[in-house]
Amino acid sequence: MFPLLVVLCAIVLWAGITLEDAGDLLDRYGLLAVMVPAMIGMGGNLGSILSARLSTRLHLGTTTFDPTDRLLWANVAAIFALAATIFTALAVTVWLFGMVVGASLTLGQLLVISLLSGLSVAAIAVVASVVATYGSYRLGIDPDDTTIPIVTNVVDVFGMLVFLAVSRWVLVG
Repeated sequence: MFPLLVVLCAIVLWAGITLEDAGDLLDRYGLLAVMVPAMIGMGGNLGSILSARLSTRLHLGTTTFDPTDRLLWANVAAIFALAATIFTALAVTVWLFGMVVGASLTLGQLLVISLLSGLSVAAIAVVASVVATYGSYRLGIDPDDTTIPIVTNVVDVFGMLVFLAVSRWVLVG
């Protein structure tokens, strides 16, 4: 597990450097800085939920990672439904906070940023969860030990990149 932890630490370091490089954007649009922890945390949580569900199904012997597995697709759909709900609530909450502090971002801008980023992060979390769970299983490693650290770190980095890219696209053009 030690080599895996070293690689994951490097990935998280990359996320921190990416966030530091986006300082100008976050300074100019302070509400985005409010969204960052929730965006990254929720993405990791969504991936962790799916990873745990897949690991449990593996331990119970009820999954085969067959693309026609209806229960697998139902879990994926549930993750996307949860993501849509959470990231809509995030946009509305941040917009209300912005109204109190006098920030200039509109609800429409925040909804586009939050939903586009959030659903993209959910897609990354789904792929990372399935790959990490299946990979652990194929390597003979207990997925309960590997999937959540892998998924949360991957989602942290790529979620940050997606969030910043979408924010720049919406706000800067």
